[in-house]
Amino acid sequence: MKLIDWFRGKVTHLSERLKEPISLKAKLLITVLILVIVFGGGFVAYKFYDFTQNNPKFCVGCHLMQPAYDSWSQSEHKSLNCHECHHLTIPEQNQLLISFVLHRPTAVPERHKGQVIVLSSTCAKCHTEGKAERINKSLFHAKHVFMEQIECTACHGEVKPDKSGLHHFLPTEKFCTNCHKNRQVHGVGMGGLACINCHTDRTKDLKPGRFKCLYCHSTDESIKEQLMKDNTMDVRFFTPDAATVNKATKIKFDKNSPMQFYCYECHKPHEKGKVLPTNAVCLRCHTGIPKTGKHKLHLGMDMKCKDCHKPHMWRVTEASAKKDCVTCHEYRSPKAFL
Repeated sequence: MKLIDWFRGKVTHLSERLKEPISLKAKLLITVLILVIVFGGGFVAYKFYDFTQNNPKFCVGCHLMQPAYDSWSQSEHKSLNCHECHHLTIPEQNQLLISFVLHRPTAVPERHKGQVIVLSSTCAKCHTEGKAERINKSLFHAKHVFMEQIECTACHGEVKPDKSGLHHFLPTEKFCTNCHKNRQVHGVGMGGLACINCHTDRTKDLKPGRFKCLYCHSTDESIKEQLMKDNTMDVRFFTPDAATVNKATKIKFDKNSPMQFYCYECHKPHEKGKVLPTNAVCLRCHTGIPKTGKHKLHLGMDMKCKDCHKPHMWRVTEASAKKDCVTCHEYRSPKAFL
């Protein structure tokens, strides 16, 4: 009872004191305290919010995110904070926090099975309008992003089961085969090349232009220099090494030769057995040739078109006839062949 009476007395005394007029000094002190609490609390809250939303080190506060943080810190996007790409609402962030506290996970859940983590619209904010490298003029992106509406992460940011590739945004060398099934390369020496070693954003159909083939198959260094000078996507990435280029069969392409087709019109590296053109490929266009001059005779002897018509030059000249025709019979002028 004594304790209750003492407490009741204190409350009564405090109540009486509060009824008394407050001095100016007390008012100033109370005002200062309120301002300190309001602005100090607001500053602390702002710093906490800024740290959680704009500082990547907040994400690594969870030890599970250390591998992701380490790979990000060495990536092309290391100048960005996590939330510029990974957008989560406040409720979603709180849900993650609660899940971490209550369930104490030992591994990051697998989230890449059909789920788009970073939307193309997020990438576009920097890569079509912002200060990042623009993709607007890239035919690769025109075809896949703007026309086919394929998400950026379908090609960029491939993460393997062992988490390798995390935050590495350059596509893997054979990334195209993820969608383009059965498009392996059967050409001798070409099997290890990356897709964009041949396919180029210089042609509207993305098929290799002649210069891309001559990069490896020509001894003309000016071709390599011109391609590298342009500095487009299909030259800057996965450039063939010197050993691969040296092993490639070298050809002499005459810009005045009668056929100025793209190489892939005759060479089919994605089709087994059709890397090098056969007679059937030639006769697909030259339908009347078997009935012209001595062609029927030579074709009947199981000769190949290229036995007489040297690849990429094609015309049988007086000089070539004196060198090649005489391996089978005495010299005859090409004019007498027709």
